[in-house]
Parts: sequence; C-alpha cells; structure tokens
Amino acid sequence: MEPLHILQVGNVLVSPDIFTEKFCCDLSKCKGQCCVEGDAGAPVTLDETMAIEDALDTVWGDLSASAQSVIDKQGVAYTDVEGDLVTSIVGGRDCVFTCYDDITDEDGTTICNCCLCALECAFRKGKTKFVKPISCALYPIREKDFGNNLFGINYNKWAICKPAVEKGKELGLHVYEFLKAPLIRRFGKEWYDELCEVAEQLKKQGYIQ
Repeated sequence: MEPLHILQVGNVLVSPDIFTEKFCCDLSKCKGQCCVEGDAGAPVTLDETMAIEDALDTVWGDLSASAQSVIDKQGVAYTDVEGDLVTSIVGGRDCVFTCYDDITDEDGTTICNCCLCALECAFRKGKTKFVKPISCALYPIREKDFGNNLFGINYNKWAICKPAVEKGKELGLHVYEFLKAPLIRRFGKEWYDELCEVAEQLKKQGYIQ
C-alpha cells in the first residue's frame, strides 16, 4: 500500500494521521497537563482576545494571584517569539486561565486536583458566552494559516497525551472523530461532513483501521 499523503478537504490541507491515529482525552490520567506544560500560551485571534477580556471580570476570582499579576502587567495575551498572539502564561508554564478542582468523570470516578480552564468552567455554568480559544478546543490538532484562505491542520503528538492515545485505541476513536464538535465549530458542518466522506473512502482503501 502506498503511503498516505496530505489530503485537501475544501480549503483545508489535512495531515493523514488525523484520520489514522486514535485519540480520546483521559483526564483521570493526565489531569489536564496540556494547559500547564509547554513554553508558550494557546494561540488566540484578536476577536478571541476581546471575548476573553469581556469575560475577565467573571472569571477573575477563579484565577491564581500569580495569574492575576501577569494579566495586570501584560494583559490576557502576548506575542510570542514566533510572532503569534497567545494567551499569557505564569512562570513560563501555566496558562493564566488554568484553575484546579475535583471533577467527576462519566464513569462516576472522582478526579482530584484536575487542571481546568476557568473560561470553560464559567461558560458551562452559563456565566459567559465565550467557551475558550478554538486552538484549545482543537488540541491535539494544530492549525496553520497559509494565507489566501488556505489552512492546514495536523496532529501534534505529545508524550503527556500517551493516556489519550491508549484510551482512543480502547474505544476505537480516531482523532477526527474525537474532535468532531470543535472541528465543526471551526470549519462548519458541511466541511466536517466532507471530511467524514474522505474518511470513509480511506477506510475502504484500508488506510483507516
């Protein structure tokens, strides 16, 4: 079988491992470390930055004193070394919007001291209209803007997401299936339906197991 190359769905170049790799977040194992590890914040757009600023008063009390100090000094976002606008971080690690709490997963198991997003928590409680940056919702998919209305998405493999890979394999859930909702949020239902049609063809050809 020939190697599977990048495919184009609409105006989006799609890395093949988004179809072939399996993935499903397992918070009981990782406890949300993707919001903590790394050396830069989450990519955000100007519109998202404004939406975050609108929600800031609502989530302010849920942020750490260190996070509040960083936001006071440089705002909710900054431009990183690559010239991208990203959320501010604390001590070169945590996103300023991280918070910690005990949660109960779908099996009824309590996950203690799990890293959560203060923005998403406020949204789920009906306190704000903005859930969180699309780059966060799409992870482990990362998006690149090539200009001229052409985009690319690829699957970012990270050691801390090993439990998610294992759970994805157990459930038989591929990356593009796990991220159905955020992919529709970003590119639309019609585009996602086309993506699934491509996936079905790849299954028939034996590329997706």
